[in-house]
Amino acid sequence: MSAETALLAVSHGTSSPAGAAAVAALVDAVRDRRAADGVAGQVAGGFVDVQQPDVPTSLAALDAVGPGGPPVVVVPLLLAAGYHVHVDLRDDVDAARSAGADVRLAGALGPDGRLVDVLVRRLGEAGLRDDDHVVLAAAGSSDARALGDCETVAAALRERLGDRPGSGRVTLAYVSAARPRVPDAVAAARSRGGRVVVAPFLLAPGYFADLVAAAGGDVTAAPLLVAGGAVPDELVEIVMDRFASFVAA
Repeated sequence: MSAETALLAVSHGTSSPAGAAAVAALVDAVRDRRAADGVAGQVAGGFVDVQQPDVPTSLAALDAVGPGGPPVVVVPLLLAAGYHVHVDLRDDVDAARSAGADVRLAGALGPDGRLVDVLVRRLGEAGLRDDDHVVLAAAGSSDARALGDCETVAAALRERLGDRPGSGRVTLAYVSAARPRVPDAVAAARSRGGRVVVAPFLLAPGYFADLVAAAGGDVTAAPLLVAGGAVPDELVEIVMDRFASFVAA
C-alpha cells in the first residue's frame, strides 16, 4: 500500500444527532491529523449499521470498486471486535477484494491502553472518589472475542484505579447480549455501600448511552466522545495507528 492509501473510518451508526456529530468530529480530527502530517490520501466515514452510507457505498465513493482504484484501509470505529468486525465488515472487504479492489480491514479500536486513559479522564470529570464503586458499562456482544476485549479493558481500568483483587470496586457489565446487565451490576454495587459511578465504555452518545444513564448509577460519566467537546487525542492516535499498520505492510 502507498502513502496515498485512503482511510475509511467505519462506525456503528446511530439515530442520535449528538452521537452522529461526535463521531463525525472524530473522522474530521483524523482527517486534520493526516493533513497536518503531510500525508496524502482521502479520509472518509461510513457505517456498518443504522446510518448511511454503508461500506460498499463508501468504497464506491472512494472509487475503490475494482482494479485500478486507490488502496483503502477500513478502520472500524468500534471498541471491541465482535460480529460487526469479524462478519459484517469482513464480508464487505472480501466482496470488494474479490472484485479486484485493494481494500484491507484493520483491527478494532480496542482493547488499547489509550482507551483506558480516556475512561479515567471521563471518570475524573464526573467527580470519581476513592471510595466509589465503578460499573464499566459496555455495549455487549454475542461474540466471545468482543467480550474478551471488554474484559481486557476492565482489567486495565482496575489496575489504573488501584482496585484490590477481590474488592469488587470495578465491575464490568453490559447493555445487551451478555451478563451481568448494567442495572443489575449497579444494584449489586450499591448493596455494598457507597456511591456507584457508571463509566460508559461507549464511543459516543446514543441509544445505549441513554440506557446506561438510566441504569440507576449515582453518577454517570460521559462516553469517550462528547458532542461539541474536544476529540480525545488518544482516539485519533489509535485510528492512525490501526491505519498505519497496514500502510507500512
